[in-house]
Amino acid sequence: MVFFILIIFWACVLSLILYKVKSGEIAKWVKLFRILTVVFSVSFFAYWFIKKSAVAFVDNSVGLQVVNKLPQTLDFYLINVNKVDKNSALEPKHIGKIRPEYYRVEYLKMDKSDEYWIAGYLGKKNLVYFSQHSVPNKNIDQIVEVQNYINQSMKLSDAAKKQVDAYNYENTKLGIWITLDFLLLFLNLVLLLRKNK
Repeated sequence: MVFFILIIFWACVLSLILYKVKSGEIAKWVKLFRILTVVFSVSFFAYWFIKKSAVAFVDNSVGLQVVNKLPQTLDFYLINVNKVDKNSALEPKHIGKIRPEYYRVEYLKMDKSDEYWIAGYLGKKNLVYFSQHSVPNKNIDQIVEVQNYINQSMKLSDAAKKQVDAYNYENTKLGIWITLDFLLLFLNLVLLLRKNK
Protein backbone atom coordinates (compact mmCIF):
# COMPACT_ATOMS: atom_id res chain seq x y z
CA MET A 1 0.00 0.00 0.00
CA VAL A 2 2.64 2.53 1.07
CA PHE A 3 4.82 1.44 -1.85
CA PHE A 4 2.08 2.28 -4.39
CA ILE A 5 1.32 5.59 -2.70
CA LEU A 6 4.98 6.60 -2.97
CA ILE A 7 5.10 5.51 -6.62
CA ILE A 8 2.00 7.62 -7.34
CA PHE A 9 3.54 10.59 -5.52
CA TRP A 10 6.79 10.53 -7.53
CA ALA A 11 4.98 9.80 -10.81
CA CYS A 12 2.69 12.81 -10.22
CA VAL A 13 5.69 15.02 -9.37
CA LEU A 14 7.45 13.89 -12.56
CA SER A 15 4.26 14.51 -14.55
CA LEU A 16 4.09 18.07 -13.26
CA ILE A 17 7.73 18.67 -14.20
CA LEU A 18 7.20 17.16 -17.67
CA TYR A 19 4.19 19.44 -18.26
CA LYS A 20 6.57 21.98 -19.79
CA VAL A 21 7.57 19.56 -22.58
CA LYS A 22 5.10 20.48 -25.32
CA SER A 23 6.99 20.03 -28.59
CA GLY A 24 9.31 17.56 -30.25
CA GLU A 25 9.23 13.79 -30.64
CA ILE A 26 9.33 13.19 -26.90
CA ALA A 27 6.15 15.25 -26.31
CA LYS A 28 3.89 12.33 -27.34
CA TRP A 29 5.59 9.99 -24.87
CA VAL A 30 5.40 12.63 -22.12
CA LYS A 31 1.68 13.10 -22.70
CA LEU A 32 1.13 9.33 -22.68
CA PHE A 33 3.07 9.04 -19.40
CA ARG A 34 1.00 11.84 -17.85
CA ILE A 35 -2.29 10.25 -18.94
CA LEU A 36 -1.21 6.81 -17.67
CA THR A 37 -0.16 8.34 -14.34
CA VAL A 38 -3.56 9.98 -13.85
CA VAL A 39 -5.50 6.87 -14.95
CA PHE A 40 -3.45 4.54 -12.73
CA SER A 41 -3.72 6.89 -9.73
CA VAL A 42 -7.49 7.32 -10.05
CA SER A 43 -7.97 3.56 -10.53
CA PHE A 44 -5.79 2.71 -7.54
CA PHE A 45 -7.54 5.12 -5.17
CA ALA A 46 -11.00 4.09 -6.42
CA TYR A 47 -10.17 0.43 -5.76
CA TRP A 48 -8.66 1.26 -2.36
CA PHE A 49 -11.68 3.30 -1.21
CA ILE A 50 -14.14 0.64 -2.35
CA LYS A 51 -12.13 -2.02 -0.54
CA LYS A 52 -11.98 0.10 2.65
CA SER A 53 -15.70 0.87 2.48
CA ALA A 54 -16.79 -2.72 2.02
CA VAL A 55 -17.79 -4.76 5.05
CA ALA A 56 -14.75 -6.66 6.24
CA PHE A 57 -16.04 -10.24 6.16
CA VAL A 58 -13.19 -12.66 6.71
CA ASP A 59 -13.30 -16.36 5.94
CA ASN A 60 -13.12 -18.59 9.01
CA SER A 61 -13.46 -15.60 11.29
CA VAL A 62 -15.01 -14.93 14.67
CA GLY A 63 -17.64 -12.20 14.83
CA LEU A 64 -17.14 -9.69 17.62
CA GLN A 65 -19.86 -7.31 18.79
CA VAL A 66 -18.72 -4.49 21.10
CA VAL A 67 -21.61 -2.82 22.95
CA ASN A 68 -21.10 0.48 24.79
CA LYS A 69 -23.26 0.54 27.93
CA LEU A 70 -21.41 3.52 29.41
CA PRO A 71 -22.97 7.02 29.47
CA GLN A 72 -20.19 8.49 27.28
CA THR A 73 -19.00 7.91 23.73
CA LEU A 74 -15.74 5.95 23.71
CA ASP A 75 -13.22 5.38 20.93
CA PHE A 76 -12.48 1.64 20.79
CA TYR A 77 -9.47 -0.26 19.49
CA LEU A 78 -9.15 -4.00 19.03
CA ILE A 79 -5.75 -5.64 19.53
CA ASN A 80 -5.46 -9.16 18.12
CA VAL A 81 -2.76 -11.22 19.88
CA ASN A 82 -1.17 -13.45 17.24
CA LYS A 83 1.08 -16.31 18.28
CA VAL A 84 4.15 -16.30 16.04
CA ASP A 85 6.51 -19.12 17.05
CA LYS A 86 7.01 -18.51 20.79
CA ASN A 87 6.45 -14.76 20.60
CA SER A 88 3.25 -12.72 20.46
CA ALA A 89 2.59 -10.16 17.75
CA LEU A 90 0.02 -7.46 18.52
CA GLU A 91 -2.15 -6.23 15.64
CA PRO A 92 -4.22 -3.14 16.51
CA LYS A 93 -7.35 -2.14 14.61
CA HIS A 94 -9.58 0.89 15.09
CA ILE A 95 -13.17 -0.20 15.75
CA GLY A 96 -14.43 3.39 15.93
CA LYS A 97 -16.35 5.66 18.27
CA ILE A 98 -19.34 3.96 19.83
CA ARG A 99 -22.10 6.04 21.39
CA PRO A 100 -23.97 4.92 24.52
CA GLU A 101 -26.29 1.95 23.88
CA TYR A 102 -24.83 1.39 20.41
CA TYR A 103 -22.55 -1.35 19.10
CA ARG A 104 -20.04 -2.18 16.37
CA VAL A 105 -19.33 -5.52 14.73
CA GLU A 106 -15.85 -6.63 13.70
CA TYR A 107 -14.57 -9.90 12.26
CA LEU A 108 -11.44 -11.44 13.75
CA LYS A 109 -9.12 -13.75 11.89
CA MET A 110 -8.17 -16.14 14.67
CA ASP A 111 -6.14 -18.77 12.79
CA LYS A 112 -2.95 -17.79 14.68
CA SER A 113 -4.61 -16.41 17.77
CA ASP A 114 -6.86 -17.37 20.65
CA GLU A 115 -6.88 -14.02 22.45
CA TYR A 116 -7.75 -10.37 21.81
CA TRP A 117 -7.81 -7.16 23.81
CA ILE A 118 -10.19 -4.21 23.72
CA ALA A 119 -9.06 -0.69 24.63
CA GLY A 120 -11.46 2.21 25.04
CA TYR A 121 -10.34 5.85 24.94
CA LEU A 122 -12.12 8.94 26.22
CA GLY A 123 -10.48 11.58 24.07
CA LYS A 124 -7.24 10.89 22.22
CA LYS A 125 -4.89 9.80 25.01
CA ASN A 126 -7.08 8.93 28.00
CA LEU A 127 -7.34 5.11 28.20
CA VAL A 128 -10.39 4.45 30.40
CA TYR A 129 -11.22 0.84 29.49
CA PHE A 130 -9.05 -2.22 28.89
CA SER A 131 -10.12 -5.86 28.83
CA GLN A 132 -8.48 -9.12 27.82
CA HIS A 133 -10.56 -11.88 26.20
CA SER A 134 -9.78 -15.47 25.27
CA VAL A 135 -11.48 -17.39 22.49
CA PRO A 136 -11.76 -21.03 23.59
CA ASN A 137 -14.24 -21.92 20.82
CA LYS A 138 -13.66 -20.27 17.45
CA ASN A 139 -17.08 -21.34 16.16
CA ILE A 140 -18.98 -19.06 18.56
CA ASP A 141 -19.20 -15.31 17.99
CA GLN A 142 -18.20 -12.97 20.81
CA ILE A 143 -20.21 -10.22 22.49
CA VAL A 144 -18.44 -7.73 24.77
CA GLU A 145 -20.58 -5.34 26.78
CA VAL A 146 -18.60 -2.40 28.17
CA GLN A 147 -20.47 -1.57 31.38
CA ASN A 148 -17.85 0.15 33.56
CA TYR A 149 -14.47 1.86 33.42
CA ILE A 150 -11.96 -0.90 34.18
CA ASN A 151 -8.36 -1.74 33.43
CA GLN A 152 -7.86 -5.48 33.84
CA SER A 153 -4.05 -5.34 33.51
CA MET A 154 -1.78 -2.31 33.75
CA LYS A 155 1.10 -4.18 32.08
CA LEU A 156 -0.98 -5.34 29.11
CA SER A 157 -2.76 -1.99 28.78
CA ASP A 158 0.64 -0.23 28.57
CA ALA A 159 1.63 -2.59 25.74
CA ALA A 160 -1.72 -1.96 24.05
CA LYS A 161 -1.30 1.80 24.43
CA LYS A 162 2.10 1.67 22.70
CA GLN A 163 0.64 -0.36 19.84
CA VAL A 164 -2.33 2.00 19.44
CA ASP A 165 -0.01 5.05 19.47
CA ALA A 166 2.22 3.46 16.79
CA TYR A 167 -0.88 2.48 14.76
CA ASN A 168 -2.26 6.04 14.91
CA TYR A 169 1.15 7.50 14.01
CA GLU A 170 1.41 5.26 10.93
CA ASN A 171 -2.14 6.16 9.90
CA THR A 172 -1.36 9.88 10.26
CA LYS A 173 1.73 9.50 8.06
CA LEU A 174 -0.29 7.56 5.51
CA GLY A 175 -2.98 10.25 5.58
CA ILE A 176 -0.41 12.97 4.84
CA TRP A 177 1.00 11.03 1.87
CA ILE A 178 -2.50 10.36 0.50
CA THR A 179 -3.40 14.06 0.83
CA LEU A 180 -0.24 15.02 -1.08
CA ASP A 181 -1.08 12.43 -3.75
CA PHE A 182 -4.59 13.84 -4.13
CA LEU A 183 -3.26 17.39 -4.45
CA LEU A 184 -0.73 16.39 -7.13
CA LEU A 185 -3.30 14.21 -8.90
CA PHE A 186 -5.76 17.13 -8.99
CA LEU A 187 -3.09 19.46 -10.41
CA ASN A 188 -2.15 16.90 -13.07
CA LEU A 189 -5.79 16.34 -14.01
CA VAL A 190 -6.45 20.08 -14.34
CA LEU A 191 -3.36 20.57 -16.50
CA LEU A 192 -4.29 17.60 -18.72
CA LEU A 193 -7.85 18.83 -19.23
CA ARG A 194 -6.71 22.39 -19.87
CA LYS A 195 -4.25 21.21 -22.51
CA ASN A 196 -6.90 19.11 -24.24
CA LYS A 197 -9.09 22.18 -24.65
